[in-house]
Amino acid sequence: MKLPVKDIQGKEAGEFEVKFPLIENHRGTQAVHDVVTAYRANQRLGTACTKTVGEVRGSNKKPWRQKGTGRARAGSFQSPLWRGGGVVFGPRPRDFSKKVNAKVKNLALQKAFSSRLIAGDVIVVDDLKLAAPKTKEFLGVLKALELTKTLLVVVPARDEALLRASRNVPGVELTTSDDLNTYQVLWPNKLLFTKGALEKMDARLTK
Repeated sequence: MKLPVKDIQGKEAGEFEVKFPLIENHRGTQAVHDVVTAYRANQRLGTACTKTVGEVRGSNKKPWRQKGTGRARAGSFQSPLWRGGGVVFGPRPRDFSKKVNAKVKNLALQKAFSSRLIAGDVIVVDDLKLAAPKTKEFLGVLKALELTKTLLVVVPARDEALLRASRNVPGVELTTSDDLNTYQVLWPNKLLFTKGALEKMDARLTK
């Protein structure tokens, strides 16, 4: 599959041939589901915690005597029936993480990236060197490339200048081709790759 390559002014600057085998059938759909589910589960802290009857503050004294008052029996202020009492079956600290093996992760990434390529959601630029690490410069590039919605920018290596220029733009995320995962491939409206980043991504998926 061949993709057109543009410069930061939006003009044609050649083409790039994707060499890794694209997945065009339903193979890998379950892998994508499993990997995304595991990714989102692993983002959960699992620190939510409520106190049980045995943990809330209070004495063991009965609020009133058992009989003769005309009121319902009550044995403790820590009862879940009382304000400030314990919580029944409330959340407790737990580990939500899920494990997915490497082969499933690779299949899911290949399937997700193939789908975005086939849909025409991947834009390639020859380079993303800005004149200055300013948001205005970065927005000028997006305007020239006609990118207006959510966007994932993928570069071959960490670029501090590009990070400073893009971090204040809502709906834009920056990552490297080595760190790119299945969830990041799926969430944005478009994916913007530099030619160097796509070469590394292609080599990563060809293995």
